[in-house]
Amino acid sequence: MSTSAAARPLRVAIIGAGPAGVYAADILTKSNEVQGGDFAVSIDLFDQYPAPYGLIRYGVAPDHPRIKGIVNALHKVLDRGDIRFLGNINYGRDLTLSDFRRFYDAVIFATGAIRDADLTIPGVDLDGSFGGADFVSWYDGHPDVSRDWPLEAKEIAVIGNGNVALDVARILSKHADDLLSTEIPENVYQGLKASPVTDVHVFGRRGPAQVKFTPLELRELSHSRDVDIILYPEDFDFDAGSEQQIATNNQTKTMVKTLTNWLVEDEPTGASRRLHLHFLHSPVEIHDSMETPGKVAGMRFERTELTGDGNVRGTGEIIDYPVQAVYRAIGYFGSELPEVGFDDKRGVIPNEGGRVIDESGAPVPGIYATGWIKRGPVGLIGHTKGDALETIGFLLEDRLNLPPAEDPSEDAIITLLEERGVRYTTWDGWLKLDAHEMKLGSNFVNTSGNAEVVRERVKLVPREDMVAISRGE
Repeated sequence: MSTSAAARPLRVAIIGAGPAGVYAADILTKSNEVQGGDFAVSIDLFDQYPAPYGLIRYGVAPDHPRIKGIVNALHKVLDRGDIRFLGNINYGRDLTLSDFRRFYDAVIFATGAIRDADLTIPGVDLDGSFGGADFVSWYDGHPDVSRDWPLEAKEIAVIGNGNVALDVARILSKHADDLLSTEIPENVYQGLKASPVTDVHVFGRRGPAQVKFTPLELRELSHSRDVDIILYPEDFDFDAGSEQQIATNNQTKTMVKTLTNWLVEDEPTGASRRLHLHFLHSPVEIHDSMETPGKVAGMRFERTELTGDGNVRGTGEIIDYPVQAVYRAIGYFGSELPEVGFDDKRGVIPNEGGRVIDESGAPVPGIYATGWIKRGPVGLIGHTKGDALETIGFLLEDRLNLPPAEDPSEDAIITLLEERGVRYTTWDGWLKLDAHEMKLGSNFVNTSGNAEVVRERVKLVPREDMVAISRGE
């Protein structure tokens, strides 16, 4: 930075107001250099949605017990007043990278990964084959997703053995009335209420000791009312690699113990819905039938076997399951952003430790990445803190050599947004929207016929309504 630039606050834009973006902003403001008075910082946190929180608001199941705690922590950071939130701004359309470079000394991309990883098997495009990420967006009330979802299948396959797969399976099998105490929108409740589902099958390629979900996600399955969990003895195979994993990893030991106890001790109760957990199944094909051409009628798998090191190989044994819908939950994948490089194999912005690099591998001055768009969609939400710490560490190292903003005044970006007619939202606007959703919850009238339901909030879905309430229009 030039001498004149060093005399003013360092202007930083963070694109993405989910956990990764908020953690990065918080870590920068609390850094020794800022707290010690070496320099001041001025941070603007941008998001394409009118509301903050990103993945926490639009990517985590509404009945997840950890949501409230994480939201409260993020709220405290943004409510301090030293980080400015600007929502309903679409990067690449409302503002370009050139715009950001004009007004900021550094830009951090924290846009996450919101689309489904590809499953390349025949039949994946049949009617009734869905991406798990798309379904999550629907039941979380994403403002840019259709409010209707075709819940017509009695038998459903969920492909994947991670937390998202279990979330999808749990929401599909759970009775809608038992979700009323959460923040689910009315259209989601009505859709799930009308679902004729009786059986949800979750399939994983490897064995019980190689699953990618967590003990908390697994235990939540057993909390669903009137849903039997069904397991199969032939799926419980443990090779030397599995035994080693169980012996050395407490999380694996806990999950295998839970699954084994369910297998041995839990008898079906005759519940109206069943959640089947299958292991050692590799997807081969989604197929239709002569009776329903073009629509999912079944899912074909090859049985696998463990190879001694925790990996699997095919056995040649083919099994067909009659299902009318398939949900692919094998992982998320990042999306390419305008004017920024993209690794289309890993779904990330090319970077080294958070410093964005160009095609030659050289760092791009002043451009950084953090969160899933930096390292890929792996790990839990808490892992993004360490991610942000690394990225901010490099930004602090680089701060004296960053290309200075042409117009670093805090009002400049607001003037540009207003000139372009962008209906941006603010933190004060979110507090208004938050209060509105809380009021919708307190005004809820229970018509389910069950016991009294207390609702803390009801999530608002239409983007225009969210923007109008936030802006006081």
